[in-house]
Amino acid sequence: MNARTVAWTPLDLAAAQPVRAGDLVSADAGGLPIYRVMALEEGRAWVATRPGGPTRAMPLDGFRWRAIKAA
Repeated sequence: MNARTVAWTPLDLAAAQPVRAGDLVSADAGGLPIYRVMALEEGRAWVATRPGGPTRAMPLDGFRWRAIKAA
């Protein structure tokens, strides 16, 4: 899955597992930047903008959208 072949769904922060490692997330549906979740830790996601790129921790509540496979 890449940013061009996805649909976006609202991120449910109240869910037991709102995102998983490998998910694409964004503050805006399809907007930039789009991050790949590399790891999760106590309300934060370690994210990267490109494969092999540097990761940084960001609060999960800063994201509003999670990518899903497009139909």
